[in-house]
Amino acid sequence: MAAKKVFKEKTNKALGVNPDDARLTLTYFSLAFIILFIGGTLGLLQGLNRAGLLELPAWFNYYQVLTAHGILLILIFTALFMVGYFYAALSHTLGGLIPVVRKMGWTALGLMLIGTAFVVTTIVMDEATVLYTFYPPMQASPWFYIGLVFIVLGVWAATIGVFTSAASWKKRNKGEHLPLLAFFAVGAFLLLFFGSIGVTIEVLTLIPWAFGWTETVNVMLSRTLFWSFGHTLVNVWYFTAISAWYVIVPRIIGGRLFSDTLTRVVVVLLVILNVPGGFHHQIIDPGFTEGLKFMHVFMSLSIAFPSLMTAFAMFAVFERTGRKKGAKGLFGWVKKLPWGDVRFLAPMIAMIAFIPAGAGGIAQTNNQLNQVVHNTLWVTGHFHLTVGTTVVLTFFGIMYWLIPYLSKRELTPKINKLGIIQTITWAVGMLFMSGAMHWVGLLGSPRRTSYTTYGDNATALSWDPYLFFLAIGGTLLFIGGGLMIYIVFHLMFKAPKGDTAFPIAEPEDGASPTPKWTERWGLWVVLAIAVISMGYLVPIVDLIFNAPPGSPPFRTW
Repeated sequence: MAAKKVFKEKTNKALGVNPDDARLTLTYFSLAFIILFIGGTLGLLQGLNRAGLLELPAWFNYYQVLTAHGILLILIFTALFMVGYFYAALSHTLGGLIPVVRKMGWTALGLMLIGTAFVVTTIVMDEATVLYTFYPPMQASPWFYIGLVFIVLGVWAATIGVFTSAASWKKRNKGEHLPLLAFFAVGAFLLLFFGSIGVTIEVLTLIPWAFGWTETVNVMLSRTLFWSFGHTLVNVWYFTAISAWYVIVPRIIGGRLFSDTLTRVVVVLLVILNVPGGFHHQIIDPGFTEGLKFMHVFMSLSIAFPSLMTAFAMFAVFERTGRKKGAKGLFGWVKKLPWGDVRFLAPMIAMIAFIPAGAGGIAQTNNQLNQVVHNTLWVTGHFHLTVGTTVVLTFFGIMYWLIPYLSKRELTPKINKLGIIQTITWAVGMLFMSGAMHWVGLLGSPRRTSYTTYGDNATALSWDPYLFFLAIGGTLLFIGGGLMIYIVFHLMFKAPKGDTAFPIAEPEDGASPTPKWTERWGLWVVLAIAVISMGYLVPIVDLIFNAPPGSPPFRTW
């Protein structure tokens, strides 16, 4: 076994990255960061308008900007990044993508781009100003929903590619554990597939309604199906981020894996527990019994369990590595961490941000606290702290080693320094913007509205100073995003040629072997289906057989 491993390592070192696989991932990343630029620009316009500093033209108003910003960054940027990253991980850890998987990757990209074209065109034409959640009875053009179908088909094509790649490797390596990063890929795409089923059913009911073939739509059922996807999607991004925390970051700081078994248990728990967690977005909706909501509070809170395991594991790795480097005292290990290495700094700030972000999420899972902040800017602030900081800063951190690895270039000290400036600019910008959103949300400022003083109402006017901080934060984020886009394309085309390693952490010497039961994917799928059924079977059957009166379409813009 050891000889085989050594041979594989030498082979990987000699052959390096497969150029066809590298081209696929670099194409995904190029498009992802172009989307980030467009979505970030829209975000800046939106922030300046929300602060009362900029009036947007009638032909491209605040709500169009809000819809485009949300869909481009929440759906498209993240999907492109996730597919590109995990396909690179599969290529490296499984010895290259097999041809059929590579074709699935390109097919997925084509489907997502077709879908994006439909969606963006209808938004620009002001035919789909329905925001990221596209709640009915607001009705968009049917071509908007058809575009969403193409995007989902693209995600499913990428999912089939991941599963095919893993199955092929298992067939060629009978009895062996799937490499850890590939294990993460299977878990993340399995969760994404489960989460996308509900929203696909929703969209397929909205298309005939948008064409006028059906007169009404079940609004409550649509909302329920949407949130089985909406919140799961957030956790899929988190899933992607922690794969780098567990597998990559320990190698970058000179450490080892905390535990291969614990890491796989976290992956399995995230797959099984996540989907019903989305129901807490409806915790103050009418039409659901108190008992059902009470059960969903516990189902939502259960997601915190693997997150707490992750926090424990990561800080254990940091302390263990610091002490191996000679750290003394209770917190001496903190000084031993490589704070000047942007490959560590970016994900580390992301992890620290997840502490208040996770606490804010727990506050929103229960009925009483949710009513205080529901539909206020608090929710938007929480979302930007979790996604814009924890997830996106980790994505940025990955770029500093993965792009040089794929493009056969090097991260120079100059770009590392620029990366540190970029990371700090982004983090401070998010601190201003997200902090202002949280606070002004507690004061009652609503979300999803353009700037208004409500007829110079005194309470509304008191929000203005916080909205000004929101605009400052948005401006810093725009600068930080611009720096990141420059760095990404510099690392692709302009950085010096060289060999950059794909950093994969090894287990500790003498670590216990990973039990075989962690690979029982059939069992994990059955358990996930059982948990999803516990969460959604009763409310969905009730919403269908005791359906409220359907709603005709409304156009609020």
